[in-house]
Amino acid sequence: MKQEEKSKTKKDKKGYEIHEKERLMQDFWQKEKIYAFDLKSKKEVYSIDTPPPTVSGIMHVGHALSYTHKDIIARYWRMKGYNIFYPWGFDDNGLPTERYVEKKIGKKATEMSRDEFIKLCLKETKEIEEKLLKQWKSIGISPDWNIKYRTIDERSRKICQKSFIELFKKKRAYRRESPVLWCPECNTAIAQVELEDKEKDSEFCDVVFEIKKGREPFIVSTTRPEFLPACVAVFYHPHDKRYKKFKHKQAIVPLFNFAVPILEDKRVDMEKGTGIVMCCTFGDTTDIEWWKAYGLAYKDLLTKDGKISSIGKKYAGKNVEEARKLIIEDLDKEGKLKGRRKIKHIINVHERCGTEIEFIVAKQWFIKYLDLKDKFLELGKKIRWFPKFMKARYDNWIKGLQWDWCISRQRYFGVPFPVWYCERCETPVVAKEKDLPIDPLRNKPPIKKCPKCGCTKFIPEKDVIDTWATSSMTPDIAIDIIHEKNKHLAKKLHPMSLRPQAQDIITFWAFNTIVKSWFHHKEIPWKDIMISGWGLDSKGKKMSKSKNNVVEPQEIIDKYCADSLRFWAASVKLGENVWYSEKEFIAAKKLIIKMWNAFKFALLHLKTYEPKKIKFAELEEFDKFIFSKTNELVKTCTDSFEDYNYSKSKLECEKYFWHLFCDNFLEIIKNRLYNGTTKEKESAKYVLYDSLLKIIKLFAPVIPHVTEAIYQEYFRGREKEKSIHLSEWPIFFKLDNKELNKKGEKFLEILEKVRKAKANKNKSVKSDIALTIEEKDYKLLKYMIKDLSAVCHAKKIKKGKFNVKFL
Repeated sequence: MKQEEKSKTKKDKKGYEIHEKERLMQDFWQKEKIYAFDLKSKKEVYSIDTPPPTVSGIMHVGHALSYTHKDIIARYWRMKGYNIFYPWGFDDNGLPTERYVEKKIGKKATEMSRDEFIKLCLKETKEIEEKLLKQWKSIGISPDWNIKYRTIDERSRKICQKSFIELFKKKRAYRRESPVLWCPECNTAIAQVELEDKEKDSEFCDVVFEIKKGREPFIVSTTRPEFLPACVAVFYHPHDKRYKKFKHKQAIVPLFNFAVPILEDKRVDMEKGTGIVMCCTFGDTTDIEWWKAYGLAYKDLLTKDGKISSIGKKYAGKNVEEARKLIIEDLDKEGKLKGRRKIKHIINVHERCGTEIEFIVAKQWFIKYLDLKDKFLELGKKIRWFPKFMKARYDNWIKGLQWDWCISRQRYFGVPFPVWYCERCETPVVAKEKDLPIDPLRNKPPIKKCPKCGCTKFIPEKDVIDTWATSSMTPDIAIDIIHEKNKHLAKKLHPMSLRPQAQDIITFWAFNTIVKSWFHHKEIPWKDIMISGWGLDSKGKKMSKSKNNVVEPQEIIDKYCADSLRFWAASVKLGENVWYSEKEFIAAKKLIIKMWNAFKFALLHLKTYEPKKIKFAELEEFDKFIFSKTNELVKTCTDSFEDYNYSKSKLECEKYFWHLFCDNFLEIIKNRLYNGTTKEKESAKYVLYDSLLKIIKLFAPVIPHVTEAIYQEYFRGREKEKSIHLSEWPIFFKLDNKELNKKGEKFLEILEKVRKAKANKNKSVKSDIALTIEEKDYKLLKYMIKDLSAVCHAKKIKKGKFNVKFL
């Protein structure tokens, strides 16, 4: 025997070599450009607004979970005959990248020049993207890898800057000095969407305030006594009789001994604390509302790095926690602290770093959208949400919006604002669209004189645009790649077919994309949106790099395979979280190997078989039943996919494959395949070929490697397409199968009873028996008796009370 033949025999004995096959299939897809978007095709387009993953660390199974979900959908629509526009992107601009680079090099961005840090970010992101790209490809996802973008590349910068200029001209983008949410750790303004709620151990401090020129003091209960230096007023509810006597009076702020007005406002909660509160600039959003409504003074308490400013006198330079501790001690010493009570307190933290946010007044750029809340709720209704209940998160977010969108960030790495300011009057001057993308620190303004005051000197904007203001343009960025190649086709891509994304960025990405789409296109950005849940660790916690509880997909792929990982992901319904469990991967691997072995058995009988049409009426009775059940499975899977319910399709395929196809059909047709008449063999082979082909097609979106391997090994030579993923999705035929199903189910019921009887007696399934079945069943199964006798190893079958007699 030749060495080549010996090697092949060895592989055949070992069975399905999972990792080798998966590598070969991935190489085949890449080489043959199976997933390329066809710019010349006349097919209807199905377009996916792919989430560009960040390049701030490793990929974990939570990512693999959600990206598998969207890939399953892409594969389904591709097999349905659509031209799939499925681009790939990396989100590599802004704060996440800065923090990643800072951590890697052990230095802050502020410790080097801006140019030096930007070059470092570009270098590091390119390196990590090459590594991450291999990881993404390893799970078998199917975007067109030739349609790629980075949110920091020239195209993305141009589109983001163009968006800003358009909004500026529409008076939707504006700059003003205003209270903003501020992260002292990241040293930048942030948007409301970047907040997370966090429970913290805190305490109410009962602080004594004196009345100016009065004798009766009162007590304010506060969780933030460090804000006493920034107190600008005291408020009570107008219906609170306890404090009516203080109307038009002034209170003396303890420790700092300055007077502030005592005012009435309905926003005071009479049941909280003592029912009288201090307003400080700024402890929370209510303070800001009062400050605006009553024209109160502004006291700048916090510096940008979270320290107490000079108005804090002896506490100046301390951080918030230190100042709080010292002020409480001094209040106690002066007899101004009447009590302390431990409480659980919900605070807002920056979702990127977990630092408690503060409010400061600064000049920032905003996008005005609070006046359009009703419009955004209306747009949400025009989009199909999967699952439907996720829309409530979108609605609730809009209803709770209190701020316009702050889009300026005091960072180094990101898309620069295309703006300069007149040195004399601060009039903003924006770049011309033809010059984009630009960096005002490097480029000159498009005019030589200020149009307002005639000044010839300009100051460049140093801030960069919020990364979500770029990410919210992903449909435009991706479509623009096509626009330069086929303008007519590009116009058909908006709105896109689908936005797939995780549940935690509905308020970040989904909402802001809808906002931008309305401002620029006056329409929704996509027709459907599907929301994935989270991958949880073994303790039920969301996997996160910051929590150090991630499992990398490559670990699972190396131990099991990519198809096992995908099979596990497909078991999770949209919007549901899933625990990480190795049992699921073991079960998936068993199914994959079983599928290959079932194919190898079929190949023994189908190797020389050439598919040909056989009329349904000419099939053997049990084959009709299997054909009918396979047909029903096609309808179930198709209906499920149309509703983005891939998990139901996967479950039904799994049940059918194990129970009906392997445990029953393959066993039942064995006798006919080996010993039947020509007609009986042809019937069995026809349905075996048809069922196996439909099974691998229905499974193909979920487990693409093994299904492709089977297709390439046998079906490609008999079917017209070069890949199963380009082949036609199975078609459902309307059949009147009520009576047929009744016969088939009864057949399987009797077979199961016989198997159970043999198991109870510890007999082999091949043990010969004499079988007695009910007369009505015998009559019902008239044309299946031969198959029943063979599979049960019944030497004879007679009518009567059910009985199994061993021979």
